[in-house]
Parts: sequence; structure tokens; C-alpha cells
Amino acid sequence: MLRKHWIVLALMVTGVYACHKETMDIFAGFQKPANFPEPVYHFTTNPVTKDGFELGRKLFYDPLLSRNNTISCGSCHIQTSAFTHHGHDVSHGIDDRLGSRNSPAIMNLAWNPALMWDGGIFDLDLQPIAPVTNHVEMDETMENVLTKLKNSSVYPALFQRAFGSDEITTAKALKALSQFMLMCVSSNSKYDKVKRNENETFTADEQAGYQLVTQKCSPCHKEPLFTDNSFRNNGIAIGANDDKGRYMVTVTAGDEYKFKVPSLRNVELTAPYMHDGRFYTLDAVLDHYSSHIQQTPNLDPLLSAGIPLSAAEKTQIIAFLKTLTDREFTSNRLLSEQ
Repeated sequence: MLRKHWIVLALMVTGVYACHKETMDIFAGFQKPANFPEPVYHFTTNPVTKDGFELGRKLFYDPLLSRNNTISCGSCHIQTSAFTHHGHDVSHGIDDRLGSRNSPAIMNLAWNPALMWDGGIFDLDLQPIAPVTNHVEMDETMENVLTKLKNSSVYPALFQRAFGSDEITTAKALKALSQFMLMCVSSNSKYDKVKRNENETFTADEQAGYQLVTQKCSPCHKEPLFTDNSFRNNGIAIGANDDKGRYMVTVTAGDEYKFKVPSLRNVELTAPYMHDGRFYTLDAVLDHYSSHIQQTPNLDPLLSAGIPLSAAEKTQIIAFLKTLTDREFTSNRLLSEQ
């Protein structure tokens, strides 16, 4: 009997290994979804390779990038929440220090011409420097990160595989992180399958919600990415920390309190909402747009009269928004910590 138990256990372990190996063997590089536009990222200078991606994934989940080796990129960007910090209004960083903004989703970044809530970073290859060096996030220096990587027993070989040399540089580390983040593509929601005629159909409420979103929300949340990547003042009250948003980058008065329009993809999973995480439910978000717009000087003209919505219409919109949830993306083993 004991021998049989060992045989069963061995088969289970073999099965787990085979499943993991199969997952790793399906890596096919970056592929543009059929219903998506052309990406804006410069793949000619940083093509995604299996080894580069795997190095980037290891870096993404490694707390070594923080001052005291406790915080990784994955700490505030959790895959099951579409790579957001679910449940936290603002990010919690090193020593449990509080940031001033909600962690944005890492998703479909190949189509983002500018990053962060204020658009202050224009190249994905530079983006990780901000959280690594921010004193309330990871509170480290790139110099120290490089020293840790060089002294590691595993990273020189991983850089060798990814870049053909075991020389570890800031540029290579950042490019590897980009390769991982570029692969965080969400394009297999029910919405996508309906649009691609993949044997899916909307329910009556979902279809009605889709029409409402198209009529009332599409100027800012354009298909298929469900953002136009613009910066807008959406009429929320000024927060306690008086975050001026885009103005902090441009120093242009007309940009005060403007923030990047986030994608609606996976919005069911990414609460709380807005740049400071002030709304914890989709109902609260829709209530804001229908009844609580603040008439601020830089308010987007599209919102000057709010977005009138009945209770039934709110229910239908939420039903549609849930069709943008991509469970394949949030459970993709390829993107998980290995």
C-alpha cells in the first residue's frame, strides 16, 4: 500500500512539472491581438525574447530591487487584480510607507505613449526607475541594485542568456523588465471574444450596457483599449494631498488636476478607483459621473453637465464592464512568479 502511495505521489509531481514545462514551452513572444491597433512601443530596439522575458519576470518579482529587500514590483502590482494593488487606496511601499496615488494596472503597456497617472514617463524602458528610487516605494538606488545583481549567484548567467553577455547594466535590466511588462497583454475577455466572433454573445443587459458605454463613455474610453490615453480633469473633488496631476509634469496651469484616463479593461478587478483610490465600487464611480461632478476650472467640457444615468442604466453598464474581465490574463502562469 505504501508503495502505491509513493507511485501516486510521483505521478502527481511529474504531472505538476509537465504542466509547468508545458506552460513555459508555449512562450511565443509578443503578439498583437487581432482586434488591437498597432503598438507604439519601440520593439526594434528591444525585441521580446524568451530569455529576456524570463529575466524580466524574475526581476519583477524580486524584492532585491528595494532598499531592504522586502518590496518587489509584484508587491504593488498583483496579477490576480490585473497587476494593481487591490484594496489599497494608495500604494503601500517600503516600511509600509504610504504613497499618494493608486497603483495603476500593468496591462497593454505596448499601446501606452506615456506612463504614470501624470504621464511623466515617456518610455517604458525608463519607467521602473521611478518606483525603485522613490523613497516611499522601494527607496533604493540603481547603483545599489546593480551591485546586488552582480553579486548574485544567478543573475550573471541570466543576463548572459538574455543578452549574450554576463555584463549587468542598468539599460539591460530595464529592457528585461520592459520585456516582461510588454507581455502583460489583456485581450481575451468576453468582450474580445464577442468582437472576434469566437462563439460568445452578450446578454441583453450586457448589450444594453455596451451601447450606453459607446454613447456616453467612448470619447474617453475608446475601444478596443478602452482608453484614449489622454489626460483629463474628471470633476472629482481635490484630494487631501492636493495632487495637481499632469501639472506636475508640464507646469501648465491648464493641466492642473488632470490625470490619465485609465483603461476600463479588468475594471471589475481593480478597485479602488481614481488616481487616489477614493471610490471602492463601480456603483460609486457611476454615481460620481451622474450626480457629483465638481465644476472646477479645468473640468473636461465633456463632463460639464455630468453623465445622466438611471438606476437601470447603471446596472446595464456594470454588466457590460464585467465582460471586460480577462480571467486568462489574471491566471496566466507565464506571468506569475515562478
